[in-house]
Amino acid sequence: MAKRDYYEVLGVGRDADDQSIKSAYRKLALQYHPDRNPGNHQAEESFKEAAEAYSVLCDPQKRSAYDRFGFQGVSAASGAGPGGFDGAGFPDLGDILNDVFGFGDVFGGGSRQQRRNRAQRGEDVRYDLEISFEDSLKGLTADIQVPRLEECARCKGKGAEPDDGLVTCPTCRGRGEVIYQQAFLSVRRTCSQCNGRGQIIRRPCKECKGEGYLRRERKLKVNIPAGVGDGTQLRLSQEGQPGANGGPPGDLYVVLKVAEHPIFERSEFDLHCTVPINLAQAALGASIDLLTFDGLQTVKIPEGSQPSARLRLKGLGVPRVNGSGRGDLYVHLDVRVPQKLTREQRRLFEQLRDQLPAENEPQSKGIFEKVKDYFS
Repeated sequence: MAKRDYYEVLGVGRDADDQSIKSAYRKLALQYHPDRNPGNHQAEESFKEAAEAYSVLCDPQKRSAYDRFGFQGVSAASGAGPGGFDGAGFPDLGDILNDVFGFGDVFGGGSRQQRRNRAQRGEDVRYDLEISFEDSLKGLTADIQVPRLEECARCKGKGAEPDDGLVTCPTCRGRGEVIYQQAFLSVRRTCSQCNGRGQIIRRPCKECKGEGYLRRERKLKVNIPAGVGDGTQLRLSQEGQPGANGGPPGDLYVVLKVAEHPIFERSEFDLHCTVPINLAQAALGASIDLLTFDGLQTVKIPEGSQPSARLRLKGLGVPRVNGSGRGDLYVHLDVRVPQKLTREQRRLFEQLRDQLPAENEPQSKGIFEKVKDYFS
C-alpha cells in the first residue's frame, strides 16, 4: 500500500508552523491511540501513521529533506530503510507525547525511570592547542593536560555511600514517577523528590560530596602528523566526559591553532615567501641563499627578472597529511628601486639611462598617423 503524504496524514498545509503540527498530531493521537481502541487494528495503523508523520515534520532537518526529496530524502537523512521510517530509531511514544502535551507519559507509555536509567554516552570535549608554524609542517607529539570529570571510585558514580547511602524514594516507591488518573487518561509525571531515579541519597559519598564525579586533570599525548593546517581537529576516542549509567565516555577533539610565520605563508599545500632584490640582480641575474624549512637553498634569479615574478622550488612545500608527497615553495621577487644614491651611483645610472631606450618613446607610427599620411 502506497504511503500517504505526511502533511496529508496530519491534515495540515506545507506551510504549517510547529505549533499547528503539534496540535494536529495531538488530536490524532487522542483519537487513534490503541488504549482507546483496543483490538482495532485500523486505529492502531492510523496511530502509527500519524506518529511517523509527526516524527519527521517535527524535526527541522528531516522536514527539510522531506520537502525537497520526499520519502527518499528522509531515508537518506536518517539512515533508515526505504520510506524513511526506522522503527529502531523511532522516538519513544512517551517522549513524543511529552513534547506535544507538555507533561509526562500518557496512556501508560514506557517507564520514564527505565529511560532515565538507560546508559547514556558522555559529552564530547574540545581542547584548543596552539602549535608553531614549523611544527605544523614537521609534526610532533604534544603533552596536554585536559580537565574533565571522572567517575568517583568510591560510589561508582551514584553519589552515595556504598553500603547504606541510597534508600528507596518514599514518594514514588522506587518507580521514579508518580501516576495521576485524569478521566480516561493515566498521566505519568517524574517524581519531584527523587527526580526520576527511584532512590534518594541519605548519606552523600564522602569522596565526591554526593556529585558522583570528581574533577581531575588527565595528561594525554597527542600525535600531530606533518602537514596539519589551522583549524585541524584530531579526535581522541573515549577521552571526553564519562557516560551516565555505565554508558561509554565521549570523545576529545583537539583543535589546532597554527601560529603565523614572519616570512612564509601557506596556501593549501604550497608555501610562499617574498625576497627583495636590487635592480642589478634583476637585470643581470644572480644567485641568492634562502633559508627554508629544509635548510639553506640556493635560488637562481634569471636575467631580466621582472617585478612580481615568482620562482618555483618543487617539493619544498607542505607535506600532505595522507603521505602523498609535498607541495611546492614559491619565491616572489620584490625588485627594490633605491631611494637614495651616492654621487658615483647617480653617475652610473645616468650613463645607463643614456644607453637604454626610453620605454615611453614611440617605436613606430600608430594606425591613426598612417591614415592621416594616406589622405594628406
